[in-house]
Amino acid sequence: MGGSTYVLFTFSRETDMKFLKVNMTDKTVTVEDLPQEYHGLGGRGLTSIMINAEVPATCDPLGPENKLIFAPGLLSGTNLVNTSRLSVGAKSPLTGTIKESNAGGTVAAALGHLGISAIIVEGQGSEGDLSILRIDENGMASFDTAAAYKGMRTYALVEKLLATYGEKNAVLCIGPAGEQKLTAASIQTSDIDGRPCRAAGRGGLGAVMGAKGLKAIVVDQRGKSTDAIADPEAFKAAAKAYAKAVKEHPFSGQMMPALGTAGLVAPINSMGAFPSYNATKGVLDGWEKVSGETMAQIIQERGGKTTHIGCAQCIVHCSNEFVDKEGQYVTSSLEYETIWSMGGMTGINDLDTIARLDNLCDDIGLDTMSAGVAVAVAMDAGYKEFGDGQAAIEMIEEVAKGSDIGKVIGNGPAAVGKHFNHPRVPVVKGQSIAAYDPRAMQGNAVTYATSPMGADHTAGNVVGEYLTQALDPLKSDGQVEASRNMQIAMAAVDCTGMCLLASFAMTTPAGGAAFLNAMNAKLGTQLGPDDIPAMGIRVLKAEREFNRKAGFTNKDDRLPKFFYEEPLPPHNTVIVISDDEMDSTFAF
Repeated sequence: MGGSTYVLFTFSRETDMKFLKVNMTDKTVTVEDLPQEYHGLGGRGLTSIMINAEVPATCDPLGPENKLIFAPGLLSGTNLVNTSRLSVGAKSPLTGTIKESNAGGTVAAALGHLGISAIIVEGQGSEGDLSILRIDENGMASFDTAAAYKGMRTYALVEKLLATYGEKNAVLCIGPAGEQKLTAASIQTSDIDGRPCRAAGRGGLGAVMGAKGLKAIVVDQRGKSTDAIADPEAFKAAAKAYAKAVKEHPFSGQMMPALGTAGLVAPINSMGAFPSYNATKGVLDGWEKVSGETMAQIIQERGGKTTHIGCAQCIVHCSNEFVDKEGQYVTSSLEYETIWSMGGMTGINDLDTIARLDNLCDDIGLDTMSAGVAVAVAMDAGYKEFGDGQAAIEMIEEVAKGSDIGKVIGNGPAAVGKHFNHPRVPVVKGQSIAAYDPRAMQGNAVTYATSPMGADHTAGNVVGEYLTQALDPLKSDGQVEASRNMQIAMAAVDCTGMCLLASFAMTTPAGGAAFLNAMNAKLGTQLGPDDIPAMGIRVLKAEREFNRKAGFTNKDDRLPKFFYEEPLPPHNTVIVISDDEMDSTFAF
């Protein structure tokens, strides 16, 4: 992985991929050819490298100088399985760092079909002005007023938008939280069934969209790109081989279709790594009531769907449709991180309540992880009792109302800790940890601390090393290397549009070869095995450079003090990774 591998890819053909530059100040849209400096980039690679190059690092994240970029992956819009991930990039109002938030659903494939590499939203509308950006089946963009949709929650909004523009559309939108510019606001995306239940949740990018004055983006899914695959026959063969590898992998082919990510509740709780009661314990009392196995049983008994396709091109089927006791839809998908944040962290062990909270967050446009941890911090501070599901529902409803306490909750756990003067706030750079306590999974401590985007499990989750017993989760040995390798790998995967759950197939010889062949056949490149991690390194370097310019140093790559001082039951461990070890993470 020498320096020469960081150069732009060399293409054997011209690309017809386009940028849509959207100026919210004067309501204009321009179509530009993909600039040479951005050739070979997609997804997170495109958003992060462009943000680093074009956004002043010290700008106000909610001001006109920030840019909000929506970029499908390099392989999005093709028939390669599970390539429907969309990267959303900006300077984060939650962390002050660079941010890429990743969402599934249907938008990435729709943009890929239209030959659109990125939608770049610049400038800022006047206060109170709210617009809809419409992209038709020919890739032509236009503005409509969103005056009639002000304050509308996302489910009602998407239903009306699809009724207006047609069911063959994909939607990106914000709810009341985004309009209020709350820093835990999400951007919701529509799934296969047209429901806004997929989210670019982390980093508060919904607030950036609200500050721009953009309520929704509606993208026609019937487009057909002129951006030809360089070698169609080779791509077809590679796509077939990769699909086979995904189906044959035990994680993506067996575990995920059976229970989805909720299948992680039992093993992570058994490891004592399930942060509960605002990270004061590593196990949840009554955890079996919220396990993936229990969830599947409840769904089956009520006539819901234990397995469901939520995203375009998906063959993993990790999604589900959770229904109430009357068989009525509540949410999709009820997944591990939300079960943890709304359940483990709050002490709530009732799946119906957790599903209701999930639906509320999607509807209001709020990151379920930030919201759940915010509620947990409030409970820990004595505002409400742990386990009080009704109180949690009422707190989330306050966000939509825009009340004083609603604004505190809607700005995330750090804001809650400040409001109540409560010291136990499990965040890094203002963003909450994920569903793996760093004291019981030391590699995730490294990822939480050093990720350029604040505490973020998708930036480099080391859990696989522990589940396979390749690494002792409680010792420092090998943790930095494991985190580094996963952060590089995930940055690369995020460039391609590949779903994280399907990316496990890349670790097998057949899957790795098939994926590389698909990349080369699509792009007309001659990438070798080292070029994929090199792509990830290039992205991480750009993200760290942005943060350096924004004023962040190694001293910011640390977890809160209580993780080093308060032993976590049942193992009674603290973080054992030294500052020097943390600082060596990005030694490349």
